[in-house]
Amino acid sequence: MTAQLALFAEVPAPKKKRARCIHPSVPDVPTTTVPAELLRVADWILLNSSGGKDSQAMASHVCDLAAKLGLLHRVVIVHADLGDIEWEGTRKLAEEQARRLGVRFEVVKAAGGDLLARTVERFFKLKAKTEKEAREQGLDPATAKVAPAWPSSSARWCTSDLKRGPIRKLMTRLVAELGDLGRPAHILNCMGQRAAESAPRAKLTAVEIDRPASNGKRHVTTWRPIHGWTDAQVWKEIARSGLPYHEAYDWGMSRLSCSFCVLGCEADVVLAARLRPEKAAQYVDVEAKVRADFKHGLSMREIVARAKALDDEHGELQRPPRGTALSGYVGKKATSKYLARLERGHLDLAV
Repeated sequence: MTAQLALFAEVPAPKKKRARCIHPSVPDVPTTTVPAELLRVADWILLNSSGGKDSQAMASHVCDLAAKLGLLHRVVIVHADLGDIEWEGTRKLAEEQARRLGVRFEVVKAAGGDLLARTVERFFKLKAKTEKEAREQGLDPATAKVAPAWPSSSARWCTSDLKRGPIRKLMTRLVAELGDLGRPAHILNCMGQRAAESAPRAKLTAVEIDRPASNGKRHVTTWRPIHGWTDAQVWKEIARSGLPYHEAYDWGMSRLSCSFCVLGCEADVVLAARLRPEKAAQYVDVEAKVRADFKHGLSMREIVARAKALDDEHGELQRPPRGTALSGYVGKKATSKYLARLERGHLDLAV
């Protein structure tokens, strides 16, 4: 990471953003919200997988529906590789889930540095902009306050830069594979977002047209198949599917993707610091470089201190039994059956 950060010692001038125009052929609203119809009209059924429990449950649920309709050949699971800020084995897990479901698997990755390097780059850009504006106003640029560089709920640039952008490039490639259809290709972009996760996600609709991702060659419909599901429903679907889930949940994490998510709860980030102390130390270094706390009102320094205090009081964490997270929702008997199916390593969607 040190080599990546060095790239941003001299920051180039920011590029001007082009005004985006929506192609007139792109509809305002979906023609249907019925799951079977959404699947039938799609030329590609794209399943976004972070490797987490929600996208995993969404993927197995949609693949089950697609298999019953004879449309499994149109399904593609895509994983946006975030590099070392992800939990170890996340990419391999997403690929294994796709293999067991019997569908195509694609990996996309943003060019350039990871989230930490991009945070430093963003800081220098914001700093240069702030100082320029201060000089224009006759103020001392040294006293100008620079906006926080870390991602936040109001500035989720990590999602747009590291996930959404690379996935749209995959959409372009998938449409090219179809050849000339004489019409825009229909992409059904499936997300594992749930209303129970947060107030902003509760406001999302289950089906909508993704107009910014659409153009004259493709029309993209966003579908959130498990938007109304509870945690219990998600884990019951995992037990039904027999797909492996990430062991971070057995350790006690409530969410998965970035090990340290700025939107994650305090308990999760402290637990992550206990499990990944070296990576937490890198976040502390970046905090010093960008002069801002990792989370609003909670610095990584404090998170690391709390993690150390827990280790000192209770000792280092011991690996939990496989299936710990699942058993809390489906019971020990169902979990034993799940683990036995997991060992067989095969999932027949036609059954």
